[in-house]
Amino acid sequence: MKLIVGLGNPGQKYEGTRHNVGFMLLDEIIQRCGGKWEGISFQAEVSKLELFGEKSLLMKPQTYMNLSGRSVRDAAKFYKVEPQDIVVIQDDLDMPPMKVKLRTGGGHGGNNGIRSIIEETSGDSFHRVKVGIGRPPERGDESSWVLSRFSASDVELIKSEVYDSVVLRLKEIYSRS
Repeated sequence: MKLIVGLGNPGQKYEGTRHNVGFMLLDEIIQRCGGKWEGISFQAEVSKLELFGEKSLLMKPQTYMNLSGRSVRDAAKFYKVEPQDIVVIQDDLDMPPMKVKLRTGGGHGGNNGIRSIIEETSGDSFHRVKVGIGRPPERGDESSWVLSRFSASDVELIKSEVYDSVVLRLKEIYSRS
């Protein structure tokens, strides 16, 4: 089983924000696969799907970004999911907007959701699918930037080109199994 985690913050206040791109992409995956969110388990919205021929648990932690590791830890322990079978879809300030990159292992890079997962799972060997959100214009406040909403055209890009790039990275991870 694979554990696919989208990072974000729960609630309408945060919908469509840069920090919630992980949530947005999981919603798109579930919609296109004909799945649905099945309720709350492990302090997360969950959905079970078969992706690329393998059982997968998709999760949107409802603990807020900074405590995402609690959900990941509990689900991984319950399902006996090894770190190499955990994939986290996250935003990345240091990447150009809408660029997608796969990274396995490493530090948190300033992302508190990743920091929480590393701390709670006692390791960093999980996969990260990073989606660039860029830095705020003119050295603006990073906290305000990550919590600001995407434009309508950016949302369309996320649902098309970014989605396609994320799916390619997921296929790459699944093919390694």
